[in-house]
Amino acid sequence: MNGCTVGGIGLRPGGEWPDLEPLIEQLYPAMYESIAAHSRRGINVVADTTYHDHYSRPMPLLSTCARLLGDLPVVVVGVKCPLHVVMERRQSTWGRGYDDGSIPEPIARWQDDVHVPGVYDMEVDTSLLRPEEAAELIRDRIATRPHGKAIGILASSTA
Repeated sequence: MNGCTVGGIGLRPGGEWPDLEPLIEQLYPAMYESIAAHSRRGINVVADTTYHDHYSRPMPLLSTCARLLGDLPVVVVGVKCPLHVVMERRQSTWGRGYDDGSIPEPIARWQDDVHVPGVYDMEVDTSLLRPEEAAELIRDRIATRPHGKAIGILASSTA
């Protein structure tokens, strides 16, 4: 299987950098035009991206990007993990935690906002699955049903 992995781009929810937002409006569609071009050439693409619409002004990035994928085989996967597990992992991996157990507002906001509108073809919970198990579930889904419905729903949304 050929593969191509694409990393995410973006700013934290909250409209903290309105001067950078026009660049985000250009980068996401450009990335998705590239994803579509690779897919049309028969290259399997895994795009690990997140979206939110909580900038200083509305930017319907998710629907815009979904429309760029047209009728290509796409499976939208919601990767979820409870916030307390995310914080434990941050502490164990990078030594960055909060002694009082608090969750900084930007992290909590990110956790909430990236799952709106919550339209997925499948979900995996990485607090319950090892990375290999989650990957296997996703691989099985793609092998049996590579054309998900979520991308069409997202493409037709106005947000």
